[in-house]
Amino acid sequence: MTSLVTSDGKTRPGRKTSKIAAVWKEYKKCRYLFLLLTPVLIWYAVFAYSPLYGIQLAFKDFRIMDGIWGSPWVGLKHFKFLFLQSPDFFKILENTVVISIYHIVFGFPAPIILALMINEIRSSKFKKIAQSLTYLPHFFSWVILGGILITLLSPSTGVVNYLITLVGLDPVYFLGDPHYFRFTLVTSAIWKEVGWGTIIYLAALTGVSPDLYEAAVMDGASRWKQTLKITLPSILPVIVLMLILRMGGILDAGFDQILNLYSPATYEVADILDTYVYRVGLQNFQFSLTTAVGLFKNVIAFMLVLFTNYISKKLGQDGLF
Repeated sequence: MTSLVTSDGKTRPGRKTSKIAAVWKEYKKCRYLFLLLTPVLIWYAVFAYSPLYGIQLAFKDFRIMDGIWGSPWVGLKHFKFLFLQSPDFFKILENTVVISIYHIVFGFPAPIILALMINEIRSSKFKKIAQSLTYLPHFFSWVILGGILITLLSPSTGVVNYLITLVGLDPVYFLGDPHYFRFTLVTSAIWKEVGWGTIIYLAALTGVSPDLYEAAVMDGASRWKQTLKITLPSILPVIVLMLILRMGGILDAGFDQILNLYSPATYEVADILDTYVYRVGLQNFQFSLTTAVGLFKNVIAFMLVLFTNYISKKLGQDGLF
């Protein structure tokens, strides 16, 4: 019902009309804020939602001349090939999961630890310098950092191997030996992103009440005890939220980094789903097959987000939704 007619013949707005009027009034009051949101909505519409049209390629045999809509449907043909016939898919999936787990186990706690260390610095000038130095690698692309790492880790001319040989050890092929490649990937990724990752945790630390620390000092608690009993529990909701979001990208093992650092000698431990999609899809023009791989990745990521969110709520923490 949109309106009500009273006994005196006058019309009064009904519930639905009242709600619409209230929403419209709120919109008019915040219309400039919505205007600022417009570029973000346009970006998501163009780059996040319009590409969903191409998902149907995973169920079609794509032909360039026929286009996406005109290509014939083949059902689950490409998924059957991946899971039942492809000799490389499960090895590539294993590489992706292993590298991602390394990133989570070693890379996820790194910005938390660094944020706690920076938070303990008493000199504001030195704190700003430390933050700036740790942020800096984030602003360089992996094309630049890849060249720097190749130069530094070169077994013949690299500074790192020069120092290794000074102590009487043999040079290490960090980027050419499968035994060391994953270690190099994880440590270089931490070095690049650890400073940037501290931003949200430092922001969370500013919200911790100083009264809690003063009370802890009165009780004789050391800095370590204050960190364990006050600081970490206070920022735990933020840590849980970031972990949930990170689990959604567990099959994103770092395409840019690996593409610039790996070589045929390390394919067996470095080839991941994203590099497989790039090599097979863009270089060999098998767009339907690689769309199936991408859809598989997204479904797994969505399920992991739901699972992590469910576990978080069961443990008494705030979830993502």
